Amino acid sequence: MTERFEIVEKTLIKMLEEKKYSTARDVLGTLNPADIAAFFSSLEEQKIPLLFRLLPKELAAESFVEMDVDAQELLIRSFSDNELKEIIDELYVDDAADLVEEMPANVVKRILRQADPEMRRSINQILRYPENSAGSIMTTEYVSLRPDMTVEEAILRIRRQGVDKETIYTCYVTEGRKLIGLVTVKDLLLAPDDEMPIRELMIENIISVTTHTDQEEVGQMFRKYDFLALPVVDGENRMVGIVTFDDAMDVMEEEATEDIEMMGGMLPSEKTYLKSTVWELFKNRIPWLMLLMVSATFTGMIITGFEDSLAAQVALTAFIPMLMGTGGNSGSQSSVTVIRALSLGELRFADLPRVMWKEIRTAVLCGLALAVVCFGKIWLVDRLLLGNEDITLMIDAVVCIALFITVLLAKIVGAVLPLGAKALKLDPAVMASPFITSIVDAVSLLVYFLAAKMLLNI
Repeated sequence: MTERFEIVEKTLIKMLEEKKYSTARDVLGTLNPADIAAFFSSLEEQKIPLLFRLLPKELAAESFVEMDVDAQELLIRSFSDNELKEIIDELYVDDAADLVEEMPANVVKRILRQADPEMRRSINQILRYPENSAGSIMTTEYVSLRPDMTVEEAILRIRRQGVDKETIYTCYVTEGRKLIGLVTVKDLLLAPDDEMPIRELMIENIISVTTHTDQEEVGQMFRKYDFLALPVVDGENRMVGIVTFDDAMDVMEEEATEDIEMMGGMLPSEKTYLKSTVWELFKNRIPWLMLLMVSATFTGMIITGFEDSLAAQVALTAFIPMLMGTGGNSGSQSSVTVIRALSLGELRFADLPRVMWKEIRTAVLCGLALAVVCFGKIWLVDRLLLGNEDITLMIDAVVCIALFITVLLAKIVGAVLPLGAKALKLDPAVMASPFITSIVDAVSLLVYFLAAKMLLNI
């Protein structure tokens, strides 16, 4: 598929160079809007408006929605008022709201001037809801039916109103704006009698969210129930909009990206890597790097506090990196597993005792396996193969005991911290690799030196 797109892309560029605009328009008409948007992102800026004007009106609007913010702003600035109005009239309300949210103030004013009054009201309504809430990602364009309608009347209503709705497959039954049920087009088409009232066909036990439900929870519900659309209600169960599966997928991608960046020790970025400037990458990365650098002070203090012990047994120094690395890796494994389970809704803070018990047993098995292998490796490789006579059986034992305890503590810390963050209403991804590694580094050194002091009498 990628190779095919690359061939089409090269063909289109050649057509533009040869000014074969009519042929280019025909080729563009065969492409998916997302592919057209991807092609535009690779073009020189001055060619984008020209090529965009070759697209049919409906395809142009669909492609416009898929473009990145910079390309959208470039096109808006090049549009006449009539062209801008044509595009806005073709947009769904949620896409228009996203557009307004991303654009600079002067561009927003121009967009709103060209939107019809109903569109402006709907955009303002969506923008009033908190960021990252169900209300902020919903659309107000859905099909509503009355419970006393017949099947025939419902189908006629869908035919009349469905053109302007984002989805018509799932229709919502409301009474005085209150959500009381839902019915699918499949149910209507397969109904045994055209005169059957919707009340007898509709499903009454409906899963819905409120306008203030977190968007991450909305994404989890789509993943759990395989919805095509999810109704959004206010505090009095009045229908205000729907979240469609395409918006839910965007949310899941956005949340996953944010978690990955935070787990990597970076502040989340709203731009793609290639669109981010060096300065923006610097600002996203430097706070965590500084924090982690300062946190290394604790490990330095521990080493300084045991300088005399190290001086007495210099051989202990060689195993510090291994202990710290193994401890950090062990803690990261547990934290990543727990964070994923939290993001999928599989765990709650109430599961803490079960999580700890499971991680303790896992840690014992991992710790024993690592300690046995480590004992053999130190004696065979470090002492016999490399000829390090300073390594004794007691030093070998100290390293292995410290390794076992470090793995045990690291896995407990890695599992508990994300659950604690969730209980405090923080993002569990904050408690991922860099943060946990810093804690475990200090713990592993403390365990190592205390074990050496007790067993070697130094």
